[in-house]
Amino acid sequence: MSAPTLTEFVLANTTLTPVPLVPEVVLHSAAEAMDLWELTHHDQPPFWAFPWAGGQALARHLLDNAGLVRDKKVFDLACGSGLVAIAAALAGADSVTANDIDPLALTAVQLNAAANGVAVTVLGDDQLDSDAHGADVVLAGDAFYDAAITALVLPFLLRAAARGALVLLGDPDRAHLPPGRFAAQARYEVPVPMTLESTETRGATVWRV
Repeated sequence: MSAPTLTEFVLANTTLTPVPLVPEVVLHSAAEAMDLWELTHHDQPPFWAFPWAGGQALARHLLDNAGLVRDKKVFDLACGSGLVAIAAALAGADSVTANDIDPLALTAVQLNAAANGVAVTVLGDDQLDSDAHGADVVLAGDAFYDAAITALVLPFLLRAAARGALVLLGDPDRAHLPPGRFAAQARYEVPVPMTLESTETRGATVWRV
């Protein structure tokens, strides 16, 4: 797909909707996951089209504790819709970079950032060998959904924390969250789409690495 077609695809298959736990933010969100997934022809679900529980919890935490990111350089890993990146920008971050390997996600982030009146820089390709480009704060919402992904993401996050970055995660008790590695910061009950989670709410914790 060319860039204009990506934009048209996102707009044609989503509706601008307030995020349940973070109503200050609106996202271009889809109504049905499986139908949209088939249209994308991707191996992975359209993570960019829904406000996932871990991302909602982390976004809520940033808006309620703006000092965590205010005037800081922020990097949002596997950003999906850009919800967490947008929350960081609304909380006063000096700059926010949203990274994802899915071009549709990067398109959605640009549309969502514009809809919320904030500036977010999008960055494609796999950045896991980087140092998060020197960011003061590194964020990841719902990144531990798969064992293989966890094995790739965890060294990146630990490396960022080791060099002094504040590393915060939002996770709704996924099975692959490494036990005993992180410090809990806050807990939220998050409204989620029944079609994705088979429940109306999920508990999600914000962790510090």
